Amino acid sequence: MVADIMHGLSAYFWSLFTGPVDLVLMVGLVGQGLFTARFLVQWIASEKAGRSVIPLSFWFLSLGGSAVLLGYALYRRDPVFILGQSLGTVIYLRNLALVFRERRNARA
Repeated sequence: MVADIMHGLSAYFWSLFTGPVDLVLMVGLVGQGLFTARFLVQWIASEKAGRSVIPLSFWFLSLGGSAVLLGYALYRRDPVFILGQSLGTVIYLRNLALVFRERRNARA
């Protein structure tokens, strides 16, 4: 039984990653790459500072990745993915607005 489950999972993942590659899939992968890069940027910045840090590039990568993934989800007509990325996009825009407002106030 376990062997059957493992074989089924193996076949499923094989079909996912060996299927046809089209432009839409490439756009989705770029969006996911941007979204993943933000964690690397945040991790490196925090390690350098020795404390938790959220650099400005984290928010730009978050916004870019979320926007691209939202477009991908809209094209694929995936309501769960659309709802998830829509909220994220709003949150990232708001965080960027807060960062820029704080910087503007600090200069004044």
